[in-house]
Amino acid sequence: MLDISVVLAAPGWRAAVKRPEALARRAAEVALREAGASGAVTVLLTDDTAVKRLNSLHRAKVKPTNVLSFPACMPGQLGDVALALGVVRREAREAGRKTSAHLAHLVAHGALHLAGHDHLEAGEARRMERAEARVMRRLGLPNPWRGIT
Repeated sequence: MLDISVVLAAPGWRAAVKRPEALARRAAEVALREAGASGAVTVLLTDDTAVKRLNSLHRAKVKPTNVLSFPACMPGQLGDVALALGVVRREAREAGRKTSAHLAHLVAHGALHLAGHDHLEAGEARRMERAEARVMRRLGLPNPWRGIT
């Protein structure tokens, strides 16, 4: 069973993406089903300042990043995913993608991390990219890896 909560902490997400909570919930659900995972996940849609603080506190990197995943240590809990609006919007613009598609991709990416995927080595990175592409296809969104060499 999946229990996905979405917290909208930065109202600017609503201006950037139509129904961001619903899209984030659906992307997490599809990604976790793809990975065969079950449990509770919280997706935090916030701003760059909050993600910068989390990144500094948990990874000793004093800068915002697009998405952070925090695996849980409790049974029935998969963990949390946090996304930074400014970074997500900027990356989407630079890549010529819709912010909504980039949001869905990054939520899926974070959820797959919570389900045990990683991208530290080439083989596991390729497996994770393929899983992300399948999630995006199921969401009816473009493959974020197409056209990238």
